[in-house]
Amino acid sequence: MKSKIFTIILSLFLAGQTAISAPFNANAKTKRIPAGTKLTLEMLNSVSTFSTAGSEFSAILVTDQTSDSDVILPSGSLVRGTIKKVVPAKRLSKGAILYLDFDHVVTPNGRQLPISLSVVGRSDMTSDGGITTTKGYGDAVRQNWDKTVDITKTATEWGVDTGDDLINGYGKILTVPVGAIGGGIGGGAYFIGDSAADLFRKGKDVQILEGEKIEVILVDPIDVPVI
Repeated sequence: MKSKIFTIILSLFLAGQTAISAPFNANAKTKRIPAGTKLTLEMLNSVSTFSTAGSEFSAILVTDQTSDSDVILPSGSLVRGTIKKVVPAKRLSKGAILYLDFDHVVTPNGRQLPISLSVVGRSDMTSDGGITTTKGYGDAVRQNWDKTVDITKTATEWGVDTGDDLINGYGKILTVPVGAIGGGIGGGAYFIGDSAADLFRKGKDVQILEGEKIEVILVDPIDVPVI
């Protein structure tokens, strides 16, 4: 008797499941977002090379994704992922490397679809898709030179601005060379000192902050169910 009751209950449950899923399977339609589509994501939490591999993170789409003029993934759609790998910083100013793995996107009807994304459009990328700070000593020296140029430029602009207020602008004859020479000396000292230090110091860690926007590209097409 108990066996018959259990069989009846199980049959009713399976019938109910079939009735619920059948309309969706019969009427389901999808629209495709092709591979190569660029997306902009906004991070909902910070990630860094201080984290461990496997740590989860979330982001949201910044712009609507459309197909045939229909919005199939609206802005605000949730994208989840994990930190795939972390490479620690090393000497000679070789920065740490952060690898991100995007797992799935949540559709408007609540379905979780696998998604494959690669980060693009950054100057701090490694050849295998990681995000770093400095790629070694040569890169650190290049950044030092950029800083030296900024120091000299700022000092020269100070000379121009200060000279404008002296002797009806004629003061620039004196203040501009002073600013340029001072900036050159200061920038040169910074370049030499920091470049020497970069021979011995470790590179910096990678940090992507909450609210930061990152550009990604869709590696494989994704078919999104629509109503």
